Amino acid sequence: MTDAEWVVVRGALPMPRWLEGRGGQPEAYCHREMIDAVRYLVDNGIKWRAMPADFPPWTCVYAFFRRWRDQGLTGEFHDRLRARCRTAAGRAVEPTAGSIDAQSVKAAASVPSATRGYDGGKKVNGRKRHIVVDTLGLLLTVLVTAADVTDRSGARTMLARLGGPLRKIRLVWADGSYTGPLVDWAAAQPGIALTVVKRTDDTRGFTVLPRRWVVERTFGWLMRSRRLARDYETLPTSSEAIVHWSMSMLMSRRLARRSVSSRPQTAPPAAA
Repeated sequence: MTDAEWVVVRGALPMPRWLEGRGGQPEAYCHREMIDAVRYLVDNGIKWRAMPADFPPWTCVYAFFRRWRDQGLTGEFHDRLRARCRTAAGRAVEPTAGSIDAQSVKAAASVPSATRGYDGGKKVNGRKRHIVVDTLGLLLTVLVTAADVTDRSGARTMLARLGGPLRKIRLVWADGSYTGPLVDWAAAQPGIALTVVKRTDDTRGFTVLPRRWVVERTFGWLMRSRRLARDYETLPTSSEAIVHWSMSMLMSRRLARRSVSSRPQTAPPAAA
């Protein structure tokens, strides 16, 4: 991270428990070193054991990643950055509309058979990422399942999550794979309307559908992280954490660029 980006990241870090008197002890390594190491792994797609020597030992970095994953700190850190991005874009902190979609990716040999499956439509043996994004394309929630889980089944869990911490979500756009009983089920849920954006019958080839391109662009952002080009994680929760780290990188860099560009430019000294 650059110094400007570290300023953004440091302000969004969750408060350590030992500072709040809730037990635990200070970290053995600087948070900046740990976060840089995790981001390096996500961005370059390396193995944990291949962590470069100028980072802390890979065992310490993995313990940091696992602790943040299990305690929900990765999602909390991501949500704080999302709130800042929305505020910087002139939007309310909590969105009221979003888009839902799913992406099937191949799984590595490290993925156990209990959490992988075969997507007959995409011809992919691996896992499926279900995501909901806001109108800016920022991630709201992610669910990783076996690839044979249908989009509609994953959407039920996702829409139920939107009724929790994201209570202001009122409208969710989806594509044609979410039609059927899911629409009736969503209509029975209080406060959330599921709108299916369909292609017209005379449409041929690739066409940008209204509201649907936003979530597709988010998948494009995620695929820039090499760790997400294939699912390597043993646990689906680890895959979800990697997605959060990838989006956190995008948002922190965006906020850092905005903070640097907004600084007042000092005028050069007048010539004698």
